[in-house]
Amino acid sequence: MIKVYGSRHCPDCINFEHNLTKNGLEFEFVDINENMPNLKEFLRMRDTNPAFDKTKQYGYVGIPAIVYEDGSIDLHWKNYLEDKGITIEYVDGEKKACSIDGKGC
Repeated sequence: MIKVYGSRHCPDCINFEHNLTKNGLEFEFVDINENMPNLKEFLRMRDTNPAFDKTKQYGYVGIPAIVYEDGSIDLHWKNYLEDKGITIEYVDGEKKACSIDGKGC
């Protein structure tokens, strides 16, 4: 089962969670805004894993972050769904991801 780090304030996370649930895929969702331990867990991962290097370089938070059972990390939620043959359904129209400076929302 995958673990998804995200936020219920993030358009991409909302759409990813919706599509996972709608298609009956098992996952654990860790909302990084829910509490401080969740945020710290995500930041430790983000600050030490090279999968986030380009994301940080461009000013993105790096969510939704998909963590596989083997510990590998994937930041491409649309590809994840498409690889499973799922046509993406957007909850409230297609919205762009949020940059860390807030300009991307």
